[in-house]
Amino acid sequence: MKRFLIIGLAMWLGMNTMQAQPKKSRVGTVTTTTQKKTTAKPASDRAALMFPTSDEMPEDVVWRRDIYRQLDLMKDANAPLYYPVEPHGKDQNLFTYLFRLFVSGRIPAYQYKLDGNESFEEKDKADARELLERYSIYYEEKDGKVSVPESDIPSAEVTRYYIKESNYFDQRSATYKTRVTALCPVLMRGADDFGTEATPYPLFWINYDDVDAYLSRMPLMSSNLNNVTNMTVDDYFTMNRYEGKIYKTNNLQGRVLANYCKTDSAMTKEQKRIEQELEDFEHHIWHQPEVKDSLDSVAVDSNAKKGSRVKDKTTSKKDTKTSSRRSKSSSAASKPKSGGSSAPRVSARRQRR
Repeated sequence: MKRFLIIGLAMWLGMNTMQAQPKKSRVGTVTTTTQKKTTAKPASDRAALMFPTSDEMPEDVVWRRDIYRQLDLMKDANAPLYYPVEPHGKDQNLFTYLFRLFVSGRIPAYQYKLDGNESFEEKDKADARELLERYSIYYEEKDGKVSVPESDIPSAEVTRYYIKESNYFDQRSATYKTRVTALCPVLMRGADDFGTEATPYPLFWINYDDVDAYLSRMPLMSSNLNNVTNMTVDDYFTMNRYEGKIYKTNNLQGRVLANYCKTDSAMTKEQKRIEQELEDFEHHIWHQPEVKDSLDSVAVDSNAKKGSRVKDKTTSKKDTKTSSRRSKSSSAASKPKSGGSSAPRVSARRQRR
């Protein structure tokens, strides 16, 4: 009987010891295993897109003006987007980078319509194979994937870009911002030695929100004097380092400037007018005229009265000095000049009491 009691007591102590094990250590073992499995997964490009480098533009801003600019990559300010024309190791121009991302399927591109307006809907997505065949760009296809050799990427012919730029006032932070919202590379073909100008072929629209995470990883050399790549392409667009002429604005009629500007001088005048409108709006945000109320008018009147009093005192002092000078001069003139003698003084003393 004692033997059974000892065995039962031993079993009871063993069960209590197992239950006394802290749950945290057992859960910790499972958690560690789960963490190892989680960290073993490679990071994807889609995860990088979840952390944009620039602030998104709110949809409920109180003021916004959308304009379209044409960037000529032959100008010095826009040249960093064009060079190097052919890739050298890790160095490549913007079109080569965007073209590779689009063909590999890492970013979507959207068709350029006849009206020039961008549409980022699913039905307007551009097909890489169709675009390559349309512009006679050589490509290779393997296992259903399309690839273009580096020598066949027409980066030298893309000497122009269309960009959409949004100027808006954010009432939450009380800031005026200018932000690029869309990019469109333009293929220039048809130029010859006989003076024939190149014909522009807009390729596709790219939503800037889809590509900003990639552009923030692309280094850029922005100066001929400083060869250090001290900025990225995203920094270049965020700081508005580009220069481009306005060719279109968002308006109710949907017209471009060329529709109602018949001459080059009229086009230049209209572009300057739009630029001035943007500058005036930004200027008036921070330099508003002071609003005068009744208290301001009372203060102005009191200041004016004080000024008039000071002016009167100054004038009276001047008049007193002038009169004293005149009296002295008149008394000097009344003195006799003969013999150098003068009239005797007459003094009156007060009699003491």
